[in-house]
Amino acid sequence: MAVINRTPDSFFDQGATFALDRAVTAAVRAAEQGADWVDIGGVPFGRGPAVSTEEEIDRVAPVIAGVAAETDVVISVDTNKAAVARAAIEAGAAVINDTSGLGDPDMAAVVADSDANLVITHSVGPPREEKPPAHYGDVVDEVRTFLSERVALAEAAGIRRDRLIVDPGHDLDKNTLHSLELTRRIHELTAIDLPLLVAVSNKDFIGETIDREKKDRLAGSLAAMVACILGGARIVRMHDVEASIDAVRMTEAILGLRAPVRLEHNTHPTHNV
Repeated sequence: MAVINRTPDSFFDQGATFALDRAVTAAVRAAEQGADWVDIGGVPFGRGPAVSTEEEIDRVAPVIAGVAAETDVVISVDTNKAAVARAAIEAGAAVINDTSGLGDPDMAAVVADSDANLVITHSVGPPREEKPPAHYGDVVDEVRTFLSERVALAEAAGIRRDRLIVDPGHDLDKNTLHSLELTRRIHELTAIDLPLLVAVSNKDFIGETIDREKKDRLAGSLAAMVACILGGARIVRMHDVEASIDAVRMTEAILGLRAPVRLEHNTHPTHNV
């Protein structure tokens, strides 16, 4: 799952794909590099100036339409607003990636009234606002309970279970120790029995753990991603598509989920080493 941010203040790229043509080009390029889907966001999760619903739609809808016109890659939109989700689906989005975990009371109904899939992510309180320091008794248990409850809410609204995906929300209202604990015990979230998505790419828990700035977190991001896959995650949201795909495919081969592209080493009589 490649990340395309049409925001001037995005967490990682700081507006590099804010221009419409750059956002569409980046999404198409990610698909060409092997991404299965592209996740388009118009508002960062972290604190910052408010963005109106109309402005968010103006940011994401043209990108969705532009990408859909050039490639058949799966398109998701990263939003916590039901009105934006509705506009995104109309523009061609097939997945709503809700980082608020159905914080908008109208979100489930909007998705239920469409064919779109829904990613339910754990977070605490509304995005874009200053919050108190993160505190959990058992972060994994609390995340699992939250996700299970929101899944039940989505099903009650009419969204079939096979259209649901869950995300523990690394770093979203969590400190580094919480995100490390989620990563270490990610297998416990597979008990929800839904596809598990993780978004660990270049996040602060990686930077704080290995003392690296955002531009130098690729190795740490790949390590965290692989740990999550080994624990049962099956969708990974990453910035560096090529490096991530190589690491994913190698991990899949180790797990027996993918065959090697070719077999040559020590397969012929003349190969003695």
